[in-house]
Amino acid sequence: MADIEAETLARHLSERSPNGIAEQVRELISAGTLSGGMRLPTVRDLATEIGVSVGTIAQAWSLLRESNLVETRRRGGTRIVEPGDVGGPNFRNWSGVDLLHSSPDQRLLPSLEEGLVRSLKQPQLHSWSREHILPELQRAMEKKLGHPAEPARGRSFAAVSSATEGLWLATRSVAGSGALIAVEEPASPGYLSVPKSLGLGTIGVPVDEHGPVPEALQRALDAGAVAFLHSPGGAFSPRHVLSSERAQELAQVLESSPETVIIEEDPLGPLAEETPFAPSLDALLPERTLRVIGFERAYGMDLRTAVVAGPKHLITAAIAERSGGVSSNSRILQNTLAFLLRDPAAARRVNSARTRYANRRRLALEAFTSAGLSAQAGPGSWAIWVKVPDERAAALTLSAQGVITDVGTSSFITEQPTGLLRLSIAQLPEDMELLDGLAQLVRHATEDGLNSTFV
Repeated sequence: MADIEAETLARHLSERSPNGIAEQVRELISAGTLSGGMRLPTVRDLATEIGVSVGTIAQAWSLLRESNLVETRRRGGTRIVEPGDVGGPNFRNWSGVDLLHSSPDQRLLPSLEEGLVRSLKQPQLHSWSREHILPELQRAMEKKLGHPAEPARGRSFAAVSSATEGLWLATRSVAGSGALIAVEEPASPGYLSVPKSLGLGTIGVPVDEHGPVPEALQRALDAGAVAFLHSPGGAFSPRHVLSSERAQELAQVLESSPETVIIEEDPLGPLAEETPFAPSLDALLPERTLRVIGFERAYGMDLRTAVVAGPKHLITAAIAERSGGVSSNSRILQNTLAFLLRDPAAARRVNSARTRYANRRRLALEAFTSAGLSAQAGPGSWAIWVKVPDERAAALTLSAQGVITDVGTSSFITEQPTGLLRLSIAQLPEDMELLDGLAQLVRHATEDGLNSTFV
């Protein structure tokens, strides 16, 4: 007998497609309505109850199995996977878990299939013209971002291949070789290589619980910074999401340097804790704010589409840096992103993923704290920062155990009072025993240092 009757489960299911049914069951699991170990109704009983074919329910169950959310036993029926197994039922060792690059859990991504199929049927497909942003994608972005603070100025957009490319274009277009830019620290993973490759100087702006520290930003502007790069959503921050009060304070500081351009990185896009996207200075200083919004972590790397938003003159300058302005993103990919931004099923999938990532962050922090480690993560962060006496020695010791982490010096411009390790939470298993084991590995690495790697 099922632990939840077909009639009861059917009341929660309004969708009638395999994807829709699977998505709604995912939501019920995330909400706790369906708990680990619970046996689901038979395929035939549920199909009869909601008026679809047996094949439709079988396909939905197959999608859930692919995401490791349910398992089907020959005589035990289909059951919800126990919470400890979610995220790591096939766990072998830490070398198979990305703790370095903050890549998403592919099992939590929405399907691209329907969006791609629809995109292939669009009438403008293969048109012999260049469109840096399709009208459909622009409308979807405008709806998500809301109206600009000064409607007369409007807002322009450009689709690019990734948030990384968007940041490179934005930085290159506003700062010439030898210029100085202010960068929130810790910077996002890998960003500090961008100004270095462009021959730019950098000055760090530390953060507190509310965002970049205004006094530090003022010092950077006084030193001649022509641009200020920050991540309002705190996607990899140890402490903050930008508060509205701090945004006002930063805007006041920036008014003293009217030529300084603001570059905002939003690498989580719709996965940001602040919906629909991260908070922004765009509402206060729209005429000089460039927003780089990434969708790779929400929808997958092969969507290959991020969006840069800002005033027309800054967008035009950024486009000009992209192969001299002759490069543009595929209409197929732009239309697919536009579909995903509008699609209720994709939105539910993203909401469910956001909840799962937040749970992984919470569980990992609990495990690290219980192990006696000093660990921090901002309220919307995909990174946990652990204080260590010697970050390079600790990272080397961990690498011998298959645990590959980043070190603080790759994300900080200014010297820090202690060593730091950065670990991504996105692919962590939701299993306290495994997380406790990881925390112990980190603790031993901080204690043993390089000596543990000598043989």
